[in-house]
Amino acid sequence: MYVEMKEICKKFGDYEAAKNIDFGIEKGKLVALLGPSGSGKTTILRMLAGLERQDSGDVIIEGKVVNDVPASKRGIGFVFQNYALFRYMTVYDNIAFGLKVQKMDKQKIKERVAEMISLIGLDGLEKRYPDQLSGGQRQRVAFARAIAPNPQLLLLDEPFAAIDAKVRKELRSWLKEMIEKVGITSIFVTHDQDEAVEVADDIIIINEGNLEQMGPPIDIYKRPKTPFVAQFIGTSNALENMSKFKGFDEIEEGKKVIIRPEFVEVFKNDNQRFKNLIHATEEGVIEKIEFRGSYQELTLSVNGIRLTTNRSLERRSVSIGEKMHVLIHRIYIFDDTEAKIYKNKLLKGVDIEML
Repeated sequence: MYVEMKEICKKFGDYEAAKNIDFGIEKGKLVALLGPSGSGKTTILRMLAGLERQDSGDVIIEGKVVNDVPASKRGIGFVFQNYALFRYMTVYDNIAFGLKVQKMDKQKIKERVAEMISLIGLDGLEKRYPDQLSGGQRQRVAFARAIAPNPQLLLLDEPFAAIDAKVRKELRSWLKEMIEKVGITSIFVTHDQDEAVEVADDIIIINEGNLEQMGPPIDIYKRPKTPFVAQFIGTSNALENMSKFKGFDEIEEGKKVIIRPEFVEVFKNDNQRFKNLIHATEEGVIEKIEFRGSYQELTLSVNGIRLTTNRSLERRSVSIGEKMHVLIHRIYIFDDTEAKIYKNKLLKGVDIEML
């Protein structure tokens, strides 16, 4: 592993910001630290950078324990959410700053800055000051300044938080492309699930100082290992009584259950694809329809319980108050320590995704 945190603990008074954090990251990976506000993500990032000292455990970079190595000597680039550009320096001078600190030859500085400006697509803006740039352009300059000195590791603390939604989406793709081009191991903090899923090779989910799960986005989404991950990732409905639903009558009352929108299929009697599955359905009434761009989000009342599902715009239109067959084909069922997938027992041998 290129970057490792081993048995890291950190307390601020009575608050435990990191509880025995243990993970490793391969060289060249772009990894997201994802979790709710106050979960300990930024503290972990700052301990990696050397800006915060852990109470116990080891930070290892490229096989070397760096616990006693100051931040300035760890070979780390840091991008802050508020850009932290020098207001009275031009784009050129901001990017050149770290190179001048390294006392690089002036001609090499000029060449490296030109290379960085070309990489971030801001050719011709070298003489502008930060207040003459858009938010997206400032963040690109901050990125270029961080990687210009060729750091071993790039850390980004909510890098898109100060940018409007449209530009933020554009910058996500841009950042992933840039990281792939320069090949630098990178870790970014975010509380935005879409951002983490769209950008990261791997996601580390942090909650209340605990590492809940680490892995590729699709694995975390499809195979959550803890109750928190099952509830935190994606949109879901939380229930405590599935015994009244067909195919789930064996589940004890009081067991905690998560039903995601993609676990629910709704259709009318005339739908030939699902005509042989009506015996496994409940009757539901549409209470709310919300347009989500490429699909509709339906909220239905089923056995007195509200469920949510998504419906393609390509399917026939439905309306509020309309009665539908509601098929719940699987759920997450969990206790205090683990989450498991439970499939509707009436659908044995049926692959819903193939219908």
